[in-house]
Parts: sequence; C-alpha cells; structure tokens
Amino acid sequence: MPAKIIITKQYSMKDETVNPLQEENEVRMPENAYTELREGEEYKPILLSDRRYPEINVWTVVWGILMAIVFSAATAYSGLRFGQVFEAAIPIAIIAVGASTIAKRKNALSENVIIQSIGASSGVIVAGAIFTLPAIYIIQENNPDIALNVNFFQIFLASLFGGFLGILFLIPFRKYFVSDMHGKYPFPEATATTEILVSGAKGGNQLKLLLTSGLIGGIYDFCAGTFQFWSETITTRMSTWGEQFAMNHKFVFKMNSGAILLGTGYLIGLKYATIICAGSFLSWWFIVPLLGSYGVTADGVLMSTMDPDLIFSDYVRYIGIGGIAMAGILGVIKSAGVIKTSMGTIFKKNESASTEEQKIIRTQRDISMKIILFGFIAVLVLMGIFFFFGGLQMNPIQVLVGILVVFLFAFLFTTVAATAIATVGSNPVSGMTMMTLILSSFILSAVGLQGGAGIITALIVGGIVCSALSMAGGFITDLKIGYWIGSSPYKQQALKFVGTFVSALTVGGVIMLLSETYGYDANNGGLAAPQANAMAAIIEPLMSGGSAPWVLYIIGAILALLLDRLGIPALAFSLGMFLPLQLNIPLLFGGFIAWFVGTRSKDEVINKARKEKGTLLASGLLAGAAIMGVISAILKAAGVNVAMPEQWIASTGYNLLTILMYIVLCLYLILHSMKTKQA
Repeated sequence: MPAKIIITKQYSMKDETVNPLQEENEVRMPENAYTELREGEEYKPILLSDRRYPEINVWTVVWGILMAIVFSAATAYSGLRFGQVFEAAIPIAIIAVGASTIAKRKNALSENVIIQSIGASSGVIVAGAIFTLPAIYIIQENNPDIALNVNFFQIFLASLFGGFLGILFLIPFRKYFVSDMHGKYPFPEATATTEILVSGAKGGNQLKLLLTSGLIGGIYDFCAGTFQFWSETITTRMSTWGEQFAMNHKFVFKMNSGAILLGTGYLIGLKYATIICAGSFLSWWFIVPLLGSYGVTADGVLMSTMDPDLIFSDYVRYIGIGGIAMAGILGVIKSAGVIKTSMGTIFKKNESASTEEQKIIRTQRDISMKIILFGFIAVLVLMGIFFFFGGLQMNPIQVLVGILVVFLFAFLFTTVAATAIATVGSNPVSGMTMMTLILSSFILSAVGLQGGAGIITALIVGGIVCSALSMAGGFITDLKIGYWIGSSPYKQQALKFVGTFVSALTVGGVIMLLSETYGYDANNGGLAAPQANAMAAIIEPLMSGGSAPWVLYIIGAILALLLDRLGIPALAFSLGMFLPLQLNIPLLFGGFIAWFVGTRSKDEVINKARKEKGTLLASGLLAGAAIMGVISAILKAAGVNVAMPEQWIASTGYNLLTILMYIVLCLYLILHSMKTKQA
C-alpha cells in the first residue's frame, strides 16, 4: 500500500523488545513491496531490521500448534472427500488477527506471522500425504489378493520425513526467491495473507475494507457450494446444444464461478494468467478435439465415442506432466549457480558462527548451513532405519536406492514447487509426484521390489517426495510473508519443524480413521480421494508389468524445451495444460480485471492506488471464500444438508443465476476498486 510507517521516537538498540508500530496507526506496506526494485533501491520491511520484536513465546507456539491440529484434520477430510485441499495460510492469518485483537496483544504483527507460519504446515503436509498414501488402501480394496499392510507410523514418518526434507531443501533458496527475485514473482497467496496480517495491525478503513470483501467472498461461495443457490461451475454443457457440441466436436467451455479463483487471478495478474490459460486452451480446445476426431485408444476404441473430460484426464494431461517435469529440470539447470553458491556456504571455514551472525542482520539470517547439513544427515539415517525396519521388506541395496530416489526427486523438484507457488499460487505437486512414482517404480522394480511390497514402498517413497515438494511450495509463501513484514527467517524456519511434526501426527491419524470408517468406493458412500485414485491407477500396472504413457511425457518435455527457447515460462504454460480448464479460466478473468482497473486513468498515481485497493479486495474475496470453505467441509462432515431441491438445481433458472451472480461479483471488484481517487 502506498504509504510508509512514521516513527516519531528514537529507540536505543538494547536487549529490550520495542514496538515502534505503537507510534503510528497507519501501518502500510512499503510502496515498493510488490514492484521490481530499481538499481540501487532497497526494500525496507515494516518491522525494522535493527530492532527486536516478540516472535517466539507461549502465545505464538500454542496458537500455532492449535491451528496446525485443527486445519490438518479439516483439510484432510476435505481433500479426501471432495478432492480439494483448502489453503490454510489465509484462514489461519484471519484467526490469528482476531485472537490478538480480542486479547489486545501489543505486538500482534510479529507474533501473527509466526502463528501463521506454524499453522500453515497443516495444509502442505495434508496435501503431501493424501495425494499418495491412501492409494495403498485403494489398491487393497480393488485387489484383495494383493497383500498390503500399512500402519500409523508408516504414514506419520513418510509425512514427517518429507516435510523435514522440504524445509531443509528450501532454506538455501530463500534469499533467491524472496529477495533476489523481489517483484518478479506475484506470490498471490503470500500477498493475500500479508494484506490480512497488515490490515489487522493497522485497523481502520483498510481492515474494514478487507473484512467487507471477505464477507462478500465467503457468503458468495457459501451460497454456491453449500446452499447451492447457484452452481459452482459455468459451462456450455448447462444447455442441451452445449452438451451435444461437447460430445460431437469435443469442445467445451467451463469455468469455476467461485470468488476464490477470481481473487487469485487478480493477484496473479494478466501476464501469468494469460500464459496459464494459453496452455489450458491448447489442451482443451486443440488437442482434445483433435484426438476426439482422429484418435484411437490402445484397445482400438475410437476417441470420438469418448467424453472430452475423459480424453483430457486419460491422455492430454500427461503431456502437461511431461512439460512440468522438463520445466523442473530446466529450473534446476538455470538455478545451478544459486545452488552452488548456497551449498558452498556449508563449507566456509574462515569465520566462526558467532562472527557470521554479527555480520548478518536479523531479517536476513537463516538457520546455519552447518545445521542444515546435519539435518540432512539425520533425516537420511532415520529414513534408512525406517526403510529397513519399518515393515517395508527392503534389503540394504533397496534401502540405499530408496534413499537416493527420495533425495534426487525432492531436490530436483524443490525449485519447481517454489516457482509454481510464487507464480500462480498453485503447486503442481500431484503432477510431479506422478512422474516420481513412475520413475521410482521402474528403479525399485529393477532392484527387485515388485508386487505388494513394491507397491507400498513406491507409494511411501512417493509420499515422502510429495510431502517434501508440498512443503517447499508452501514454506516459500511463509518466508515471503516474513520478508515483506520483517520477521526473522531463522525463527520461522526453526518453528516450521514444530508445525510439521504436529501436522504429520494429526494427518496420520485422520487418514487411518477415514480409511477405516468410509473407505474409497465413492459409488457406495466412500471417499472420492481423486488424487490418490490417480496414483493408484498409475502404480498398480507398473508394479504388475504394465507401461506408462511415455510418448505423451516426451511430447510435453519437447514442448517445454521449445517454450523455454521462445522465452515463454514453460512451467506456467505446462501447469495450464495439466490443470482442469475450469480452474484456469477464472484466473484470466481476475487478471483482466487487475489490468483494467490499473490502466483506466492517465494519472499513474491513481492507477496505482486503484490497483492496490483491488489487491486488498481480491485478498478479502480469497480469504472469505477459504474460511467458508472450511465451514462447508465441517457441515458436510456433520451430515448437515441445506442444499436446494434437485428440481431447482436441474432448472434453467439455476444456470442463469450462476452467470448473473458471477457478473455481479466481477462488477463489485471492478467498481469498488475504481472508486479510489488518489494514493
């Protein structure tokens, strides 16, 4: 936001904790928070780097752990039941702000960053676990003859080791992503969360604006998702002619009508939203119709008889997976210098740790690289013990291969996960995990792990890698928030291990409970678990002598190489090819609105003020929708059904109201942002 903090008193830098924020109510984001820095320009966070603030205390640790437990359980149920994992950072930030306001905490901003960072471990650990590990139960249900046994400690340790690896791999890249690339990545989720935390600290009109837009976004999504007054999806298949056109010509338009994706698109901006949608349009409006006209399956079935959604899910999205994998390889190659510099600091011998700490200011200090190296060794040893004695039936050679596979793929895709979150706020962790499962299955099969033992081992290896990548993507959001506000990175990093431990414990128990209670037969009232079902469908034939769609992977990899040579972000484009169409088009609407409100005036000051007001509004829409999404999941878990009658849902009025309400939501974001006159 376009104003600076005014500090009227001078403080001596002693041991006491100071709170300069008390001196001025107008706590605002610095003017250059979201823009690239000019040559010689420096970003100065809200919390001054030469002052100390309360960050680690009983209040922050207790609230952080409580948030980790609650949201681990809520997001695990939501993900397994509906296939959607709620982003926990935003609702946790709102709860932290509310709790600190009620308790009248004097140093709320610095404390709330830590609460959010600990609690946000829940969503990323849940995503890493539920995308892979329930596949063990699914394969067992579908194939009773295959002996598969999994226990709580296997699920817990797979999540724990993956989470720890994600933290350790990401720390050396913190400076590159949050500081060196300042203003080059939009960080949509980090932006929304930061606006919430800062608005909570400054109060006044900014907080009211955020709460109002949050209420609008929450009520809007709650009416669509829970009450079903209107649909969550706008599609040409709402009409008879649209359905016929989809089946005859394999062409379909569909988009999610929720507030959360519209707000995300605004925060991403038009540039990246356009690139993502370009990939999606190539998949859905060119490749799917092409295969629908001329394609034939391996079983000799004409694709002209198939539903376009099935053509995408069974064939086209694998091109996107190949592109994501190649984008990851390219990212590692391009980051070689960063990796070398970061890892090289481990072996510095010319200065003592205490001397180094005196030279590095608080807001730039990471956990010591020597501690990181020790952490890697400890995780490696513990993982080896787990593989050998954890009931996985692995011999020493297989244990060594399993460890190498985990470290290789976790390291390879860490920068991909971080870049994806920084760019679009969405981590393609399921696509990268699919690639990991395929390659690791071949590798593990080559050293004798097949059948039931091979399936469990490959899925646990995949679960560790998936958790690592999910953590890497989520943690970069926390560190960016801390960078913008001025937190101590080393304290965020240390407490992230605590949040990971608590979240892994919780999700392990929830997965086992839900698996035993519901099962995974969605046709008979079980859990849908779409990502885990996809993993099961991939790994079962591989461990039974089947094959992978290598041709499609190679096509995606070649496409990513060509895009990179043309200067087009290959990861964003490949993400568009992999993600469903309905999740991408709303990003384009939000990005267009951001461009529109920020370019209508000839006065750049007014344009900037409008754009920043829209950022606050979009953050509120996203936050409110996320909060109400959790409430909806709780209501569904309790068996509360308040949906409209089937007659209304099947009517034309239901579909027309969906379009009308989405237009109203877009107009709210546009017109309310445009009301700003000056910065």
